[in-house]
Amino acid sequence: MPMILVTPLSAVLDSIRAYRPSHLVTLLSPENMIETPPDIEQERHLRLGLNDIADPSLGAAPPAARHIAQLIAFGRDWDGSRPMLVHCWAGVSRSMAAAFTLLCDRAGPGSEYEIAQEMRARASHAQPNRLLVRLADQSLDRGGRMVRAVEAMGPGRLVDEGVPVELPLTISGQ
Repeated sequence: MPMILVTPLSAVLDSIRAYRPSHLVTLLSPENMIETPPDIEQERHLRLGLNDIADPSLGAAPPAARHIAQLIAFGRDWDGSRPMLVHCWAGVSRSMAAAFTLLCDRAGPGSEYEIAQEMRARASHAQPNRLLVRLADQSLDRGGRMVRAVEAMGPGRLVDEGVPVELPLTISGQ
C-alpha cells in the first residue's frame, strides 16, 4: 500500500526491515544527525538538520523555508510505489509536520482538513511543528488552510515518544 510511515528515531531500523521503504526523511537537530541506514540508497535519504522549535528566535537551527523546499522536491521525486519513512527524534512534531506537508502537496489544495483529521484519527499523539506547517503553507500557497487544519486537530496526547503511524496516500485523494 502506498503510504508515508512516521516513526520515532528508535523505530527506524525495525521499520525499514518491516516496511522496506524506498525513501527516508530524517528531521533531527544537526548535532544528532544520523548516517544513511543500510537498505536505503543515499540519494533516497533526505537529512534535514533542524531543531524542533516553533519560533525561529528561540534557538539555533530553526525550521526554514529552504528545509520545506528540499522536502517538497524530495517528495515530488518519490513515485509512491513503496513507502516513504519520515522520522524525527520522537515521531511527534517535526516528522508529523513533514508528513502533513508531503500529503498536502500530493493531494493539492482543498485537502488540508481531511488530511489533518485523518492524521489525528491515526495518531492521537501527533503535534505537527507549527513553524514547519506555516512555512509549508506559504511555500504551497495554501492561504493559511494548512495552519488552520493543524490547529483544528487540537492538542495531541502527551507522550515521550510516538509509535509508528501509517498514513496511506489514499487519505489525500490519491
